[in-house]
Amino acid sequence: MAKGTVHFDEKRCKGCGLCTTACPVKIVVLQKDKINLKGYTPAGVSDPEKCIGCTNCALMCPDQVITVERN
Repeated sequence: MAKGTVHFDEKRCKGCGLCTTACPVKIVVLQKDKINLKGYTPAGVSDPEKCIGCTNCALMCPDQVITVERN
């Protein structure tokens, strides 16, 4: 099975949640315990080991704050 590593630029994320709906394994979540300098709740990964490297989250991001590395 394919694997990947997701990176978020939390400083630029506006917490729109589009990436959370695009993730087929449901590991991309809004980090309710964090607020960035813009006042938004940024997205992050709840279980990095389950990432399949599909890049759906990065494709859905309107601000291009997500990068995915395929392993």
